[in-house]
Amino acid sequence: MNKVIGMAFLAFAPLLALAQTATLQRPPSTQHPATAQHPAMAPQTGARIVVAPGSKELYSQAKAEALAAYKAARAQCDLLASVRKDICVAEAKAERVRYEEDATAQFKNTLAAHTKARMRIATANYNVDRTRCGLVAGNDRDVCLGQAKATRIAAEADARADSKSTAARSDALDEKRTAQYKVALEKCDAFAGVAKDNCVKAAKSTYGH
Repeated sequence: MNKVIGMAFLAFAPLLALAQTATLQRPPSTQHPATAQHPAMAPQTGARIVVAPGSKELYSQAKAEALAAYKAARAQCDLLASVRKDICVAEAKAERVRYEEDATAQFKNTLAAHTKARMRIATANYNVDRTRCGLVAGNDRDVCLGQAKATRIAAEADARADSKSTAARSDALDEKRTAQYKVALEKCDAFAGVAKDNCVKAAKSTYGH
């Protein structure tokens, strides 16, 4: 079963990479030129620590780096004022969430962990988009807030859909492997003694039972 889930999860990896790239983007309707004029406001896309599954040391290092980067970005926000400072702070918080959630998903290395990470990142991005709407007023603000919410809903829907799709593929692979395993066991009935035992062991090894 673990081999089956692993195979399905590998198939899901490209979707995760695409989703993680998408979380660093914003639709034009929620962007404003002022938000790109300060480095602390822009998503940080530098090299990050890649956390090997189950590596507590790398996981701790990643979280410590995320915190340090947040504190540095947060300090830069104090150079600003009013709405621009609010946007700067929101973006700093969101970047920390992106880094920590990505690290957590890598550390746990499960479909559930990656799905949860995408959901939390969607919320963090929404908070940034909503804060940016403070740069406009009237109907423009209403449209901005509506677009921010729509973007979050779309990201969450994609995360749930991808999760269900991957789980379905995993179940399908499991059923196929179980069926093939039963066929292999039937073939082992043609043998006896040690030969049969070896045949059964080979079948279990091949089909993950």
